[in-house]
Amino acid sequence: MSTAGFNSQNGTGTGQTYANGPSQNPVALQQLPGVSYGMTHQPPYNPMQAKAPAPPGPGLYPTGPYQSAPPVSSYQPGPPPTSYPSSPGQPLLSRPPMGGLPSHTPPQSASPSPGPRLPPAQATPPPPAVSTSSYYPNPQQPMAPPWQYNTAAPPMGPATSMSTHPRGPVTNNVNPAASLAASLPPPSAAYSSPPPLHSTTPLSGLGIHPTSMHGYTQPGAAPPPMNPLPPNTYQPNRPAYGSPPAGPPPVMKPTPPPHAPPMASATPPPLKADGAVAGNGPQASNNYNHVDNKMAGLTQPGPPGRHLGHYPSLPPGYQNSSAPHTTPPMHPAMQAATQPYTQAPQPYQQLPGGPGPAQLSPSLAAMSLQSSIPEALRVVNLLQERNLLPPNPVPAPTPCLTQDLQKINCSPEVFRCTLSSIPQTQSLLSKAKMPLGLLLHPFKDLSQLPVVTSSTIVRCRSCRTYINPFISFLDQRRWKCNLCYRVNDVPEEFMYNPVSRSYGEPHKRPEVQNATIEFIAPSEYMLRPPQPAVYLFVLDVSHNAVETGYLNVFCQSLLDNINALPGDSRTKVGFITFDSTIHFYNLQEGLSQPQMLIVSDIEDIFLPTPDSLLVNLNECKELVQDLLKSLPNLFQKTMETQSALGSALQAAFKLLSPTGGRMSVFQTQLPNLGVGALQSREDPNQRASAKDIQHLSPATDFYKKLALDCSGQQVAVDLFLLSAQYCDLASLGCISRYSAGTIYYYPSYHQQHNPAQVERFQKDLKRYLTRKIGFEAVMRIRCTKGLSIHTFHGNFFVRSTDLLSLPNVNPDAGFAVQMSIEENLDDMQVVSFQAALLYTSSKGERRIRVHTLCLPVVNSLSDIFAGADVQAITGLLACMAVDRSVTASLSDARDAMTNAAIDSLTSYRQSVLTVQQPGLLAPACLRLFPLYILALLKQKAFRTGTSTRLDDRVFAMYQLKYQPLAYAMLMIHPALYRLDDLTDEGALNINERTIPQPRLLQLSVEKLSREGAFLMDAGTVMYLWIGRNCHPNFLTQVLGVPNYTAVPDNLYMLPELDTAESQRTRAFIGWLRDQRPFFPSLHIIRDESQLKPHFMQNMIEDRTESALSYYEFLLHLQQQISK
Repeated sequence: MSTAGFNSQNGTGTGQTYANGPSQNPVALQQLPGVSYGMTHQPPYNPMQAKAPAPPGPGLYPTGPYQSAPPVSSYQPGPPPTSYPSSPGQPLLSRPPMGGLPSHTPPQSASPSPGPRLPPAQATPPPPAVSTSSYYPNPQQPMAPPWQYNTAAPPMGPATSMSTHPRGPVTNNVNPAASLAASLPPPSAAYSSPPPLHSTTPLSGLGIHPTSMHGYTQPGAAPPPMNPLPPNTYQPNRPAYGSPPAGPPPVMKPTPPPHAPPMASATPPPLKADGAVAGNGPQASNNYNHVDNKMAGLTQPGPPGRHLGHYPSLPPGYQNSSAPHTTPPMHPAMQAATQPYTQAPQPYQQLPGGPGPAQLSPSLAAMSLQSSIPEALRVVNLLQERNLLPPNPVPAPTPCLTQDLQKINCSPEVFRCTLSSIPQTQSLLSKAKMPLGLLLHPFKDLSQLPVVTSSTIVRCRSCRTYINPFISFLDQRRWKCNLCYRVNDVPEEFMYNPVSRSYGEPHKRPEVQNATIEFIAPSEYMLRPPQPAVYLFVLDVSHNAVETGYLNVFCQSLLDNINALPGDSRTKVGFITFDSTIHFYNLQEGLSQPQMLIVSDIEDIFLPTPDSLLVNLNECKELVQDLLKSLPNLFQKTMETQSALGSALQAAFKLLSPTGGRMSVFQTQLPNLGVGALQSREDPNQRASAKDIQHLSPATDFYKKLALDCSGQQVAVDLFLLSAQYCDLASLGCISRYSAGTIYYYPSYHQQHNPAQVERFQKDLKRYLTRKIGFEAVMRIRCTKGLSIHTFHGNFFVRSTDLLSLPNVNPDAGFAVQMSIEENLDDMQVVSFQAALLYTSSKGERRIRVHTLCLPVVNSLSDIFAGADVQAITGLLACMAVDRSVTASLSDARDAMTNAAIDSLTSYRQSVLTVQQPGLLAPACLRLFPLYILALLKQKAFRTGTSTRLDDRVFAMYQLKYQPLAYAMLMIHPALYRLDDLTDEGALNINERTIPQPRLLQLSVEKLSREGAFLMDAGTVMYLWIGRNCHPNFLTQVLGVPNYTAVPDNLYMLPELDTAESQRTRAFIGWLRDQRPFFPSLHIIRDESQLKPHFMQNMIEDRTESALSYYEFLLHLQQQISK
């Protein structure tokens, strides 16, 4: 298949329309000059233009170790950066000084309760210099900010010249995202405008999806330094941090809420039923749209009204009953995602004569958090309350819905929003200065999943929403869609309830009782017969690969799990090995042994025997087993050092194209021969440089183009990288990223020298080979009218505006989306979001998994803050920062994250607090936000000043983009526990095992003790640190050694000893591991261990040579907020 061009949303080149994607709008395909390439659609004009470019300045944190500088307002005008080279005539984005806005708040009563006091502190060095960047070129002509939180949208239409001027000013009384001008521009038109359909621009060497078309403010020059304060050192008995204010905060007095005019807006044309934009030139039909529309029938006019209470309430005969449910205990860091939700079907109780499940009474509109100050809005002075980390994990906030709706709402493990209360208007969202987005884990393994087999899947005839618990039944024969408000007929078949075997009760059907449900799809949902499960393994067998010993582990794992591969009687497998040549294996039934076929012409690759290279596993299992037993010995003495990975991938693509399937690629070095050859771009001497990190984007577009080819033929590529040397993961990773694959990375892998990595590889491989898999999948996310989705994060290809192409979908993949409010939600009390995943199971069934989430709409800033989900916000910001790092620079991304904390706390202080108090004040629900932002700044993906291998950094960025939130949060902010004093108090009992539950500790050296043993769980790795004076009882009963000096240097597993202490410790660590799909390796370390620096780098609250301590970071935030 030609890779000349891919004129689809994330395609490149200028060739014909991408084979398996939509045809494009010919007007919108005009190439825009100087525009960087992105996966999401770009805005039709660039609002960031000025007469001349400005000189760049330093970032928020100066290069090198942090330098002392006087506090400078981040609101001063300054010169801007751009996400692509500025040309004369482009604008400078500047930001007006923010005066003290009048503080307003909804009426509140009850004084906030004082929190715990801080432990002693030490002298702190001054905060770093601040980027001086501002929003507007001048106060008379304000312009939209580059990373503006969801301002109103400009008109969508054909792409126009990038020099088009803004259509109208933004009112200055609502500053949309103060201080994010020095931060991430939207990975798409993220926070400023929704994009036009199908605009395509060249790749320009960036293989990263959502990119920005906007100009961007460059940090200004740093002010002169002050006299530095003494360094921060750990002192066990240090004095207190000066004199913090004593006594409880003053009582908050109510004042009227602010009345700000909405921002100037231009709304796009309405969407047609198939998702096309009206009046936007010729529209492409989506390959899957006929599937969506086949059952829609004739499109009728819209509903008479959008108010949920417009129709009569449900009669008494439609009452439902609720059932109790319990969930098994989970990992502390993941319980947060489950409480207080459950996975089981949740019916609800409805009062006689009351409203239907989603037909809310007007009382919900009056339901407000203002009657008394809830815990989420309790004022916390972060500089005084030191011990903010709760002993147990932070739960997801519970949306402020009626109890009946809350019982059946979607679990936050699967579907989570950054704001659990949706702002009524775009201007209100902009004022809150928090991102609005969704985090999804759509194919998660679920213990209880209702599956419905029906010849009729009931969907809205207009917007194609699947019937769900939040629709309204007007009577037995009509239901009202909760996304577009159209009234639909209830099909005759839906009147029968298969669960109760009763007729005439459609409101009791499982589809209306469960927010997560799976349908077995009828034939209308198939473009072709369901594909078989096809697995192709592509193996590096160069000298370097054989030296690592990975081939033995792979072959043995596949032999052990060959009968557990998901599939049916049609399952096919194949093998390709490569070094400087490509080796195929004929496994045709009837051969006495596998036949090796070598193709040395790597420039023009071909398949020697196309029909016998992919074989039926059941029919040829013995030949496959023979091959796996002989492969490690076959190349044992090879001296071939070159790697023709690109040619091997092309051959594998040709082999899988007719059927689709999964390609598993194992690579141990930099590809250096043939197409896709790469050169080392890493300078080891620059790893610790505080300057901007180079080479985060791909060196070639070969791997991305091939990934798009693969996606079009329903092929996903999973990459296993096992290497001690630089492999240019930024380039190689594109093959998985755009084909919906997964990347596994094992740095310094070696069978003898790194047994912990070997164990991790074995466990990961077993999970990978045996886990559930979905083939030829597509996912669409729909939301209530007035909301729009504009940027996606994860591994996929965007086939049309809202359709994600997922050739494979696995239960360990997460996704995130950014959203904006296009129309005011004034007449709504709730909004809904629905994710529908259509896939083929490994058994050949076409299935649809549907998740629906319902959230309330609020009209006050205090309600928005009360519903903020601090972990979801952190996860979404991490995704956005990864995109910003690639499209602009790492320093811009770091500035953006810092400014995100400054902005939200500034908004809270100015618009929610009634009584201005000294200190750094935050609502209780955001008390951990600065800590999480500091953790991100010190995370491997974004840290500076610390030696970090380029591949390690890029892999950390990939993980933040596609890990589900519960796992990503452990990588951002690890969990620390003390293990030498475990008891059964508060323990869990699971399968007759007692699991201790130690409390979470702050990530600071002051929490460590030389007399103890401490476990750090960082997601993919665990460290068990043994103190020098650790109690001998722990050493002998748990580690099986007589004293501290006898602890081995590279111990990576706990011995199985028959002692209570050993059983408790192993049970707890095993339980932590069981809660996640990947296998975290365990390193037992002493003070002298080589891995101790890795352990200490995760002590986020402590100061390092190149990064602030948590207290210093809070002081820095306070300086910026008080400007």
